[in-house]
Amino acid sequence: MVRRLSGLQRDVLRLYRDCLRAARAKPEESRPRFRALARREFERGIAAAGRADVGAIEHLLRIGRRRLDQYRQPSVRDVTGP
Repeated sequence: MVRRLSGLQRDVLRLYRDCLRAARAKPEESRPRFRALARREFERGIAAAGRADVGAIEHLLRIGRRRLDQYRQPSVRDVTGP
């Protein structure tokens, strides 16, 4: 039996995939740091919002999309550690 994802779950997964795709556009030496940043931020979001807290998840999605737009800028070539 295949479990169908809700629209919100699909949005979260889409944002995560977009983050990983954006990392591929960065210089090769900085890609691991971009991927680690994405993973860390999503793990932080999981800890901050419960699975059923739709309002908090939507808020985190908006923040995530804005940050992704910032990190996609060609002038951003690397990110630093934690």
